[in-house]
Amino acid sequence: MTALPEIVDREIWLEQRAELLVREKAHTRAGSALAAARRRLPMTEVDGTVELTGVRGPTRVLDMFEGRDQLLVCKHMWSLGRPFEDQCRGCTATVWNFQDATYLEARGVTFAVWCQGPYAEFAPFREFMGYQAPWYSVHGVDAPGISDGWITCYLRVGDRVFQTYETDGRGVEAMMPALQLLDLTVYGRQEDWEDSPEGWPQDPAQSWFRRDGRPIPQWKVLKPVVEEASPVDFVR
Repeated sequence: MTALPEIVDREIWLEQRAELLVREKAHTRAGSALAAARRRLPMTEVDGTVELTGVRGPTRVLDMFEGRDQLLVCKHMWSLGRPFEDQCRGCTATVWNFQDATYLEARGVTFAVWCQGPYAEFAPFREFMGYQAPWYSVHGVDAPGISDGWITCYLRVGDRVFQTYETDGRGVEAMMPALQLLDLTVYGRQEDWEDSPEGWPQDPAQSWFRRDGRPIPQWKVLKPVVEEASPVDFVR
């Protein structure tokens, strides 16, 4: 049987919840202070004429802003020559959790994915997954501030492009609201690095990002294909 939290009456629960709220408010204020510090970082110029291949062919970084002043980019790893089911589970989780940039665009920020694979190879994958954001290839590109980084922010000033921020590692969790919501639940992410009470369910980190040999979102996009195709038609 899975371990359970201690059961208390509502008065005690409200008291302990209020104690935790003090720490949560401090955490929120600390996050706001960090964001304020990010806004005060200097910036460094990158080559906005570097071209990455997208749906319209070679495209300058400068043109990826699509007329807006800011560009936010997420990198996607790519395993050359491997089938869809063998592509990065972490990158899939990151991009799948953020599929609509409407609210970024409302603040003058364009969102794009820069993939490490060749465009011709990952374009069918993008279509298969149903991603709507523009994807560009950084395969073979070696340009400071463009070929490195994971989530990277840029500012356009006229025809010049500046890098204002980048993050990697757990910094990419900013694009993964499912993880933030799981942190609110009693069992959390259920990963073995978490500090949880004895008996809480836990698996190796990100092991649950895959199921039956595929990143879990792929089963969602495969379902209508399976339902509509005959056994002879279904080859993926």
